[in-house]
Amino acid sequence: MKPELVTKLTQQLGRYNVNDIHADTVMQHRLPNRESISQVCDLFLSVLFPGFFNAVQVGRADLSSYSRKNLYEIDYILCEQICLARRYDCSSHGDELPSDLVDNTKGILEAFFERLPEVGKLISTDVKAAFDNDPAACSHEDIILSYPCIMAIGIYRVAHELYKLDIPLIPRIMTEIAHSNTGIDIHPGATIDESFFIDHGTGVVIGETCIIGKHCVLYHGVTLGAFNPLFRNEEGELPRGQSNKRHPTLEDHVVVYPGATILGGDTLIGHHSVIGGNVWLTKSVEANSVVTIEDPKLNVKTRNKKK
Repeated sequence: MKPELVTKLTQQLGRYNVNDIHADTVMQHRLPNRESISQVCDLFLSVLFPGFFNAVQVGRADLSSYSRKNLYEIDYILCEQICLARRYDCSSHGDELPSDLVDNTKGILEAFFERLPEVGKLISTDVKAAFDNDPAACSHEDIILSYPCIMAIGIYRVAHELYKLDIPLIPRIMTEIAHSNTGIDIHPGATIDESFFIDHGTGVVIGETCIIGKHCVLYHGVTLGAFNPLFRNEEGELPRGQSNKRHPTLEDHVVVYPGATILGGDTLIGHHSVIGGNVWLTKSVEANSVVTIEDPKLNVKTRNKKK
C-alpha cells in the first residue's frame, strides 16, 4: 500500500467523526473494553446458573468456591471498566469526577452486588415461565443451556441494576452483546417484572421506557417501540432518558404474538390481553382484550398437472 494512501486513510478514519464534539474526549481517554464486558457477561451467567456455564466440570462441593472466584473476577473487571466509563462520561459532559473515583465506584459496586440475590430469584421465575409456556421444553436444564431468551433476559436483569445506579455505557454494552448473540434487543432501562418469557426471540425489540408486568409472553419479531421522534426541544435536541415515556406498558399476563408492533409511551395493554400476530397497535386496549387483524383474502388456484 502506498504511504500517501495510508496517511489519507488515517486522517479520514482515525476518528469516528472528526466534527463530533466528543471526538477529542475519546482520544484523551481510554474507553471501556467490549471484550472485557463480554467476559463479565459470561461470568455472570456462570454465577447465576452454577454448574451450567463452567468451562470445566465442577463438583457440588466446589461450586461455592468456584462462584466466589467468579464474583471476585467480576468485581475486579467491572470496577476498572466502570471507572473508565465514568471518567469518559464526566469529561464529555463537563462534569467533575469524584476525587476518590475508585473508592466511590467500589461503593456503587457493593450496592450492586447486594441486589444480585434478588436478580437470581427473578431469573429463576423466567426459567419456570419458559417451561410453563413452551410444550417443547424438556426440562429446566434444557431451557437454561439452549434457550436464547435466558441469556438475553439474564444479562438484561444484571445490566438493569447497573442502569438504575446511573452507570454510563456499561449496561448498554452488556445488553447489546446479548443482542448480538441472541437477536433479542432489550434496553437496560426497560422495567420487566417476574416470570417473563420470550419464545424463539429473534427480532424482539424492547425499548428503554417499556414497562412489562408479571407473567408476560412475547414471540419472535415483536416490537415494543416508540414513534418516530419528530418532537424536539428548543435546542433542536431529542428528549432522552426515563423522564420521557416513549414506549408502551404491558400489564400482567399479556401475550403478544409474532410480528406485532406496539408503539407509544401512552399505549397501555390491559392485563390478560392477547395481541395477535402482525398487529400494528398505537392506542391502549382495556383488560382482557383480544386484538387481531382481519384475515387477508386468499386467492387459491389449482395448477394444471402435467400428464
